[in-house]
Amino acid sequence: MALPFVCIDNLYPGPIAMRQPQTAFRRCRGFGLAWLWSCVAVLALCAGHAAARISSDSAQRNGYHYYEIGDMAAPRPAATQPGLMLVGGGEWPYEAFRWMIGKAGHGRIVVLRASGSTEAQDEFFKDIGGITAAQTLVFEDRQAASDPKVLEIVRQADGIFIAGGDQSNYVRFWKGTPLNDALNQHVRDGKPLGGTSAGLAIMGAFSYGAMDGGSLTSEDALKDPMGPAVTLVDDFLQLPPLPAGQVITDSHFGARDRLGRLLTFIARLSKEQGTAQIKGLGVDENTALCIDGDGVGKVFTDTNGKVWLVVPQGLVDLAAKGSAQDYREFIDGRVRAGQALDFPGFNVTGIGSGSRLLLPAFTVEDPAFRSEADVVKGRLVVRPLD
Repeated sequence: MALPFVCIDNLYPGPIAMRQPQTAFRRCRGFGLAWLWSCVAVLALCAGHAAARISSDSAQRNGYHYYEIGDMAAPRPAATQPGLMLVGGGEWPYEAFRWMIGKAGHGRIVVLRASGSTEAQDEFFKDIGGITAAQTLVFEDRQAASDPKVLEIVRQADGIFIAGGDQSNYVRFWKGTPLNDALNQHVRDGKPLGGTSAGLAIMGAFSYGAMDGGSLTSEDALKDPMGPAVTLVDDFLQLPPLPAGQVITDSHFGARDRLGRLLTFIARLSKEQGTAQIKGLGVDENTALCIDGDGVGKVFTDTNGKVWLVVPQGLVDLAAKGSAQDYREFIDGRVRAGQALDFPGFNVTGIGSGSRLLLPAFTVEDPAFRSEADVVKGRLVVRPLD
């Protein structure tokens, strides 16, 4: 039953109501004492909303914005567990997020981002639920990544989620800072971390940083693998159980036709790092790869999406049976500045909702598909094996 509008108007704590309390009471008296207390409750709710507005207005801090929702003092209901959640962008697959929330002990989730505001924390707290609270830090510069208050929020987080946006901001603002160290320590402490889109892009040992301000297409990457648009970043996040120094990730994978550029990233890193151990994980939109502390990965998707495991198998075989000189001659002749990529021998394995990825061996049980891929003078050739 709706409250009479006259009661709310006259009891709202504005100048008129403060000057005329008797009039306000007389107008509500006809509805009974229960109505009066209902009016008072509405006023308390209004005051709460006003307080929330004031809190939002004062969210600006030194180089970042801060937001929160929920009970910051509530204890975490359960123990935390290690886990990584790699989301390919698009709509959130909620089962994956419930998996991460469970790993966070249903406690407090901290959202890190460099654009937007409360969108992700609201979706965590209001739409998915099952957490005590959520906090958001929106970074505006590099200085904030050394702020003691920021670092304490991150240290106290039960789970951390890196939102989408522009990953070059994450590289510029976070790489080599105390926040960088705190994120790595969070995972080493056995607490979960997830990321979507740009957040996913920085979760590997190597990242496509998009440092030139663009978003590299497969066609352009294959044309010049050593070119200035292929901006790869290392020595940033190191997140076990992903094996150290081996993985580069990519998002929006099938929808944006990114297989060619991931092959390019692997080929270039194989040259620059001098190793055949580089592997790629491309994640489709509306899809997540969740990896537990034992290194077992499971895919959650609302749209039959896949995770694409890419291994330079030809290079792996050469490194196993050839000499260091053979390796160097092969890679130097095929990954050259100003020339199209010419690199055969990639294995591409699809990880679906019925598959399991086993780390650190990168074994896939019940793969969704298997293919071979070659790059011939900048042209991608894919041959299904199933």
